[in-house]
Amino acid sequence: MTSYQAASHSSEEDDEDDYMNMTFGEETKTVETSLQRRQRLRREGEIKGRVKSKAEQAAEERAEREEALSQSLLETARAKKSKGFAMMAKMGFKPGVALGSKENAENARLEPLRPEMKEDRGGIGLDSERKRRLNEAAEGVEKKRKVDETEFRDRVRREREQARMEKLVYAGMKVCEKLDEEKGLDGTQETNSDEEDGAKKKRTLSTRPLKSISVVWRGLIRSREEAERDRRMRHDLEQSSTRLPTYVDDLDDEDDKKAMGKTSVAYVQVEDLEEEDPELDEFNALEVEERLRRLVEYLRKEHNYCFWCKCDYPDENMDGCPGFTEEDHD
Repeated sequence: MTSYQAASHSSEEDDEDDYMNMTFGEETKTVETSLQRRQRLRREGEIKGRVKSKAEQAAEERAEREEALSQSLLETARAKKSKGFAMMAKMGFKPGVALGSKENAENARLEPLRPEMKEDRGGIGLDSERKRRLNEAAEGVEKKRKVDETEFRDRVRREREQARMEKLVYAGMKVCEKLDEEKGLDGTQETNSDEEDGAKKKRTLSTRPLKSISVVWRGLIRSREEAERDRRMRHDLEQSSTRLPTYVDDLDDEDDKKAMGKTSVAYVQVEDLEEEDPELDEFNALEVEERLRRLVEYLRKEHNYCFWCKCDYPDENMDGCPGFTEEDHD
């Protein structure tokens, strides 16, 4: 390579380096004019000369105080080269290590007591008294809440138990009715009677007086009879407004009457349904547990039947039955 070629090659490399080092789009620094400077100084002067309100001053003081209290007092004392910190360091104190014996080092303080700012005008012991009252009030509210929760749970539990016992009483009355019917103690029978005009032949259902039924399941029959009476009264009331007059022919035989729908079943109300029943009212006023106990006792005495075993026994000894109560059958 000749000297000319070498020189041209080095110049090309210099040009290439200059090209790579070039920068584009450099922002020119803005120069503040005299007018802008005067406006800026005026704004800064207004900000410095403005008197801050008490709220702003209190907020700044609070922020400065919180910032200072958030820092470690030991680190602050070390940074400021406190004489007290220097004396403690000479005696072997190290930051993060408790003073005193090593036995009590776990519960010892690692930081000095922090100052507490008093912002009100109350006495020195007022804050302690106020805190004590607040703590007592909070404890009272917590105790009341716990008591209310306990009472609510107990009430719900009692209500569920009462509902369960009522269902058992109803089931016991149904069992008493069934067993008395099988034994022939209910007094129900079917009879046929003709009306005086002979127009309709009615099948009546006669029942013995309610007071002749055992009081333990008399309420089941009474409520059933009252419901049936009310239903028939509503039915008759609805039919009376839409019923058309009918023609009765004495010459119609039984088949014609049945085909024309002229035969009907008459409902005979029990004799003493409208009368008062103090014995039944007294029984219904008992607690549900006592009513269930009397039902179970009646079944065992009259029918040798255990309500909890759901079966009857050949004799009154009832051998094989665990006991009288529900807990005995658990």
